[in-house]
Amino acid sequence: MRIGGEWREAASGEWIASENPFTGEEWARIPRGGETDAVSAVDAAYEAGQGEWKSLTATQRGRLLFNLARLIREKGQRLADLEVTDVGRRRKEALGVVEHLAGYYEYYAGLADKIEGSVTPFDKPGFLHYTVYEPMGVVVCIVPWNGPLLLATTKIAPALAAGCTVVVKPSEFASASIIHLAELAEEAGFPPGVLNVVTGYGAEIGGTLTSHPLVRKVAFTGGHVGGRAVAQSAAQGFKHVTLELGGKSPNIVFEDADQEAAVEGVSMAIFNTSGQACLAGSRLLVQRSVADTFVKKLVDHMSGAKLGDPTELDTDIGPLATRPQFENVLTHLQVAKEQGATAVLGGGRGRPLGGENGLFVEPTILTDVTNDMPIAREEIFGPVLVAIPFDTDEEAVQIANDSDFGLAAGLWTSSLRRALEIPRRLQAGTVWVNTYRTVSVMAPFGGFKDSGIGRENGKEAIKDYLEAKSIVIRPSTANA
Repeated sequence: MRIGGEWREAASGEWIASENPFTGEEWARIPRGGETDAVSAVDAAYEAGQGEWKSLTATQRGRLLFNLARLIREKGQRLADLEVTDVGRRRKEALGVVEHLAGYYEYYAGLADKIEGSVTPFDKPGFLHYTVYEPMGVVVCIVPWNGPLLLATTKIAPALAAGCTVVVKPSEFASASIIHLAELAEEAGFPPGVLNVVTGYGAEIGGTLTSHPLVRKVAFTGGHVGGRAVAQSAAQGFKHVTLELGGKSPNIVFEDADQEAAVEGVSMAIFNTSGQACLAGSRLLVQRSVADTFVKKLVDHMSGAKLGDPTELDTDIGPLATRPQFENVLTHLQVAKEQGATAVLGGGRGRPLGGENGLFVEPTILTDVTNDMPIAREEIFGPVLVAIPFDTDEEAVQIANDSDFGLAAGLWTSSLRRALEIPRRLQAGTVWVNTYRTVSVMAPFGGFKDSGIGRENGKEAIKDYLEAKSIVIRPSTANA
């Protein structure tokens, strides 16, 4: 682990085996941190925040973030390799993520010294009132296994720009790339302890991190069950929280849509990253008049998809990241078939050459699905698309909103009326029209309902790591 600028084993001396999802074999061991380690990480972050880091100007913090962005570009191949091996992300995706990471740090580097208070009117005569923004302090970032580098960065970059110090707790299934990122941060010039990484099982150290009295904010990405536990723990200490949770996002295709563009967009929305994305377009709502032909085009489009080694650039579908998730997806598929769903594509385990023992699920399209079935309501987190027909605009909106989640949505249409009207009626934090998964550091991202609390990205996100302070001054009344 990287704590206070030092490499540390777990205090217990125990380790967690990390499995390569392509080969199914152990490739690394991660320290099994416990309460002692979690406390040490928070203490290190707090001490760093009271020392050299506190004395730096916002402009100096920004320069360090620019340094980190440069190092990510120069040494990003190592970060990409670690994520490919650790979670099975395809190499071409991982390389794109690394470039995206650098852009995040550059964006918040530029914002670091643009944090402004204001002088405001005051309803008492003779007083001066102005506001300032100060860093919250120690921030705990808890990130899942499906995209550790990017999901950590969406929290680390604004937190550091705001002047906070950070403890990252990555998933026990995907820690290697985050540890290396912390090492790069210190190479970039961040003082030791400003960015710490403590590894281990969430059940063993998560509560210690979220309840620690020196922690002032918890930023969490993960499932809604874990999100509730984090919120409850943090609430005991009145800590700020940002919760970016799951989704069961609808992708709505109308009869007037550009069918070829929609096929590309719908398939990319669910099958990129093997469906392991909170914003995956996992529910296809397609107008009944074109439903059969559209589904057939989707099947034809995906039939030639190559499952295989994620290190190879021509691989289309990589493995799932963890064995428990792999087994969970296969169980969901079995239950769906028993309930009447029809697999018109895939529907089972994949065994590509060289990855026969890997964690592969075939890209799957299910028809004969209704929106009340578990396969249509629960976040599967795999390469599984359910197709549900609709007749009218009103019915499409009703089905789309009939979900506990509200993270994202997409719609495909050539109608300007629909493009303007329907997004306002959809209960989702992001709505894409004639595109999907077009994300940017500049665009706020988060969800409605069980998809979370708060927003990440954009210039406003930095204020989620700051406390507003009012200062009221009465000029001295003493004689000169």
